[in-house]
Amino acid sequence: MRTAKKCIRLLSVVVLVCFTSFSCTKQNKKQLPNVVLIMADDLGVGMLGCYGQKVITTPNIDRLADEGLRFTNYHASVFCAPSRWSLLTGMHDGRMGGWEYTEGGLAIQRDAGEITEKEYQQRFTQLKADALPIAPNEVFLAQLAKKAGYFTAQFGKLDNGFQTWHERVKRYGWDYYDGYYCHRRCHGYYPPYLWRNGVRYDLEGNYDPACGKMSREGMEPMSEQRGETFSQNVFIEEILKFIRKNKEQPFLLYHPSQLPHGPASIPELHPEVANNSNLKLPEKKYASMVKMLDEHVGLILEELENQGILDNTIIVFASDNGHDTYYGYGETSETYLKQRLMDGTPTNLTDNKWRSSIGGDVFNGGTDLAGQKGSGYQGGIQCPMIVRWPGKVKPGTETDLLTMHYDFMATLADIVGVDLPDGKDGVSYLPTLLGKSQKEKHDYVIVQNRKTRMGSSSIIDKDGWKLLEIGKKRDQYQLYNVFNDNEERNEVSAQYPERVEELKKTLKKELVSERKDINTRTNNIE
Repeated sequence: MRTAKKCIRLLSVVVLVCFTSFSCTKQNKKQLPNVVLIMADDLGVGMLGCYGQKVITTPNIDRLADEGLRFTNYHASVFCAPSRWSLLTGMHDGRMGGWEYTEGGLAIQRDAGEITEKEYQQRFTQLKADALPIAPNEVFLAQLAKKAGYFTAQFGKLDNGFQTWHERVKRYGWDYYDGYYCHRRCHGYYPPYLWRNGVRYDLEGNYDPACGKMSREGMEPMSEQRGETFSQNVFIEEILKFIRKNKEQPFLLYHPSQLPHGPASIPELHPEVANNSNLKLPEKKYASMVKMLDEHVGLILEELENQGILDNTIIVFASDNGHDTYYGYGETSETYLKQRLMDGTPTNLTDNKWRSSIGGDVFNGGTDLAGQKGSGYQGGIQCPMIVRWPGKVKPGTETDLLTMHYDFMATLADIVGVDLPDGKDGVSYLPTLLGKSQKEKHDYVIVQNRKTRMGSSSIIDKDGWKLLEIGKKRDQYQLYNVFNDNEERNEVSAQYPERVEELKKTLKKELVSERKDINTRTNNIE
């Protein structure tokens, strides 16, 4: 009898412990903050009011800055593929066996009748076989969030290297997704179809295999729309539905937007710029794209508030790389410079670098930084970055902490309370978000550039010294201190030859370094 009573008491304790454990788990899960990460495409740091934009207003993104923390020393890779890979892996883009291109545009060729369905299938099968394999123990951003109990979703540009497919998107850790498999199709805003969780769905009134892609110059009249359904309007509708449906569980929502990547295209000009006589038509289109991006941020804020979860949501807004001029000034910085120097046109380029304020950019989207997208100069790699987190981040603050896209995974791990996988390159900036002392900082950050534009791979150390490869053979170097000279007007390699050699040695080592995160046996994705 006593034994039976003991068993009953023991069983009661076990049940109580299990129930308490379950309740705590459920409670902790509810207390986890939602995370909304909005990644603009080619948005220059100077296109936002909170970073100095004067021609157009961006009140909703500015609100994030007014109510959160604005970064003034945030960097990315030189263009979309390495930046997105770096963000999702927590690794700098110089690692060997890291990101790579996959062939894009196959679906455009098939849909346009340039290749047959059989040829498409053959080439796509080969593309899958040739794509960089994912190591079994590689851990991506969404997987880390899932481990903490988050439901993960992504809307927009689904890939980080031009072409993907269902199984690969799921391997990245996304529970739900909606968007483009191919980045080349993203250069138009009127796709005939998109993909949702592996299922293709058609968009009403869209017929162009190239997804309504416009010319680089953007002079097409507004009446010339190459479709009826604008992709970014589809995405914002689906994002708002997702928030409503998943308000009861913690979620990571990642929106890699197309906006404002060109060629410039928009269903209608925004009233703020439509009658601005100081703007040409392509500039009005581009400004309207930035305005749409800002308004979509506003809709996300409104929906989070309507669902009662705004105060328990971290909103992160950034861009994938530096500014690009998609409104009639489409030359690369190197081509622009060569043309102006060869034809004798006055440039005021005393340091032989393209700058948006003197390169014909009415918006000054690069804020006088040297270079633009594709360039290793600051104009190509410095980005806007804003974090809003009520009750945690002090409103209206800013930081000059040296940070990179690959720091986001480490920061998220800190926030959600899971271990960062071994071998990742990122450093958590959570202490900075919370207004505390940032004890752990980068000794240096690395940016690789496989492009041939002026200004190539670079290293920036903790004191702001930046060494930049230049020249076709990438055997020449320039030295700046971007903490004191962020516009890179004063090249000082001749004054500091020892520092040049020191940084060059580190840069060369890092650009041929192995992937530490997949060479460890400790990581897993369970």
